[in-house]
Amino acid sequence: MPSFDIVSEIDMHEVTNAVDQARRDLGNRWDFKNVEADIEQDEKGLTISAPQEFQLEQLMDMLRMAFAKRKIDARALQEEGESKAGKLVKQHLLLKQGIETDMAKKIVKMIKDAKLKVQASIQGDKVRVNGKKRDDLQATMALLREADLEIPLQFNNFRD
Repeated sequence: MPSFDIVSEIDMHEVTNAVDQARRDLGNRWDFKNVEADIEQDEKGLTISAPQEFQLEQLMDMLRMAFAKRKIDARALQEEGESKAGKLVKQHLLLKQGIETDMAKKIVKMIKDAKLKVQASIQGDKVRVNGKKRDDLQATMALLREADLEIPLQFNNFRD
């Protein structure tokens, strides 16, 4: 019986490359000359810091552009909170991976409401979809690509 998995994953190597690209762009921009702005990466996410609020927004745009060049969905970034530490304004960004239970339930409900001849089941942080025909599975993929979900989805482990 054909099946595939719906997952939300990020290639951390590509994230590192995108952060490095954004740092290079930061060094080349004339409006950031002699400014203490930085992008830091740790295992949980990213921290951007700048002296002023509008510079923080520009850093965020540079980071989104670098993500787009590396084909990483910017919806994987979740703004956690802003803090002011001394002269700098800091913004922490979490990298979202995996599908949370409530989002998985929403995806399963969306598939069932579409009346496709497939079965969807939640398995940890992914959703497995089974069906008798490959065309039904492809229709399910098309349905989820068109849906406006707040997390990036990938389809893998397709078995015939």
